[in-house]
Amino acid sequence: MASEGKIEFSGLWDILEKKGLNKQWLRNHGIYSNTVAKLTQNGNVTCDVICKLCNLLDCQPGDLMEYKKEEKNDNV
Repeated sequence: MASEGKIEFSGLWDILEKKGLNKQWLRNHGIYSNTVAKLTQNGNVTCDVICKLCNLLDCQPGDLMEYKKEEKNDNV
């Protein structure tokens, strides 16, 4: 089955930058290195990770991530 789109975590990086934080801060606060790598690559993470990030950064899931619809190419 073809992908319908993807989740991008650009909001997470914006929040970290605004707060003067970085990936190491996430690792120091209980987000595993492999999970940080998945977030960097817009990979799949669990709802538990999203909850932990929201708690750490005092935000809502929609502040961290955004759904991007896959562009369809009808010329294929």
